[in-house]
Amino acid sequence: MDKPIYKRLLLKLGGESLASGEGAFGLDQGALSNFSEEILEARKLDVEIAIVIGGGNILRGASLSSIGIERTTGDYMGMLATVINGLALQHCLESVGIPTRVQSAIEIQAVSETYVRRRAIRHLEKGRVVIFAGGTGNPYFTTDTAASLRAMEIGAQVILKATKVDGIYDDDPKTNDLAKKFQNLTYLDVLNRGLKIMDSTAISLCMDNKLPLVIFNFREKHSIKRVLLGEKLGTKVGV
Repeated sequence: MDKPIYKRLLLKLGGESLASGEGAFGLDQGALSNFSEEILEARKLDVEIAIVIGGGNILRGASLSSIGIERTTGDYMGMLATVINGLALQHCLESVGIPTRVQSAIEIQAVSETYVRRRAIRHLEKGRVVIFAGGTGNPYFTTDTAASLRAMEIGAQVILKATKVDGIYDDDPKTNDLAKKFQNLTYLDVLNRGLKIMDSTAISLCMDNKLPLVIFNFREKHSIKRVLLGEKLGTKVGV
């Protein structure tokens, strides 16, 4: 078996990736099963996997503001949505034999552990997948920023961000057939071009700590394993 180029990784999943299609709400069994199979395959490479999950398939902040819910309250509601997704993903992973723990930045002891950095690292060392829910536990911070923060805290060597396109383009490839795909970008390229792959706080955190990002299409078969084995998949963001 080929040797993976990363030993410990953080996988960032948007909540929408757990729904049945673009713009859809709720949870889709097929999407959850697909992720479980991909993560199971990646674990066979003897890597340690942590996951940060979003909540956009359950509610979106923009829709909440349109009905008069203030930003802070809306953000906390979004954090609770990520816990729901984390529990769903945990169930699917454990159904295929992957030991999993959900750690939430918001204390909900009945359904998840409270996030403790040293405990999370210990779970990873024991071969468990750790799902970080609840964002950072603070309003005004996205789950992208939570992904960068948790990756730094646990000593991850890379962030893999699963998207619906096969990398970063200079324009929307769905509407522009001439859109150019980037194979490699620097952090400053992303910030200066205003590329909306992650928010600026998340990118800045990665830049300050020289943590690489790989943006890839999670719908491609074996995509996580292929990235781990060094295949030039998606777009890499680094120094």
